[in-house]
Amino acid sequence: MRYAPSMLRQRIATAIATAGGAGYSPIAPGTCGTLLTIPLAWWCRDLGTLPYLALVAAVFIVGVWAAGVANETWGTHDSGRIVVDEVAGYLMTVAFVDRSNAWALAAGFVVFRYLDIAKPIGIRWLDKNVKGGFGVMFDDLVAGVAGAIALALLVWVGVL
Repeated sequence: MRYAPSMLRQRIATAIATAGGAGYSPIAPGTCGTLLTIPLAWWCRDLGTLPYLALVAAVFIVGVWAAGVANETWGTHDSGRIVVDEVAGYLMTVAFVDRSNAWALAAGFVVFRYLDIAKPIGIRWLDKNVKGGFGVMFDDLVAGVAGAIALALLVWVGVL
């Protein structure tokens, strides 16, 4: 079957936005998207800080595009099916911990999911007021930065 360029663009964007379909989960799609990201973070365990942050930035930039196209396709803003924002947010959360440490990855999962769901420290304002694909992605990136700070504190006090 041959697709028109716009249809192909929509299919690629929705595949990315849903993290390969994880966003279609009928139960907790954001949690499914985050769970899907744990093996990716582990796989990137040997990347240095700068290459890893470049990966996070690439996921963010591609996610802005994909989320924007997906929302345009579905006629929504920040559809629950879009989970690439959770991918970027979780990757940011575990950016500065030992990603070969299963406990650190698990703690990152819990911390990030809490921040993504509760949306404290201005994250809720970003979620409500920043629009488009950038808005979909940005609040989760900020939650990821807050999560990275929380994990750094856990490392500092010796919990991780």
